[in-house]
Amino acid sequence: MAKLNPGLQFCNLSRREPALKICDIKLNHFPGDLSRPDELARAAGAIEAFLADAAPTGRVLLINNSGFGAYGRFPEPNLEHQLELIDVNIRGLVDLTGRLLPLLKARGGAIINVASTAAFQPTPYMATYGASKAFVLHWSLALNEELRGSGVSALAVCPGPTTTDFSKRAGLRSGSVPPALSMTCEQVVLGALRALAAGRSQVVNGWKNKTMTFVTAKLPKPLMARAAAKALGSYQVKQVRK
Repeated sequence: MAKLNPGLQFCNLSRREPALKICDIKLNHFPGDLSRPDELARAAGAIEAFLADAAPTGRVLLINNSGFGAYGRFPEPNLEHQLELIDVNIRGLVDLTGRLLPLLKARGGAIINVASTAAFQPTPYMATYGASKAFVLHWSLALNEELRGSGVSALAVCPGPTTTDFSKRAGLRSGSVPPALSMTCEQVVLGALRALAAGRSQVVNGWKNKTMTFVTAKLPKPLMARAAAKALGSYQVKQVRK
């Protein structure tokens, strides 16, 4: 995006400053823990003030891509982890979007919410994570319809396994997902931006993931829950870090 428009201002809201180092990119970090409402509110206010001063005009793109998972029988690894997952994956996303939506409506723009292929079926052994992404998918689609005619759109991005630190945070061994089944961050980002440019409200990244989600969406959910329990249960036993 910076290559397309070198004048863009990028704002990052996270607990730690990103390790991303790119020359000439205007990356501005606003520290805040998305699981803590007071920190999120403070950071959102600081971002609005920054944009009013450094970039007072132009469309705004909000990307909600913070999230993490958990593998194991609920409530493993512990209840605190599960509740923080809900706070970040759901509450933080809704909170930040609600706080910045008036700005987007005033200036025009778009919202990209990162869901998952896990949103299309029940996911035993990662039950809370899958349910949180189902919320993100359905909420984003509904929000997009509510925003029609406002100058703002919403896009739900549904990647499958991707080469990030997700597996480590979820408690899995390094390399637990075979390379043939995963995508790179760059592939996911490019697919998301193409879908946004095409005015779509949902995109599933990669033909393998498209095929899987199409099939699972057509089958009865109790049947898919049973099948997923067998697949993910076996996978969890082999890949969870001890």
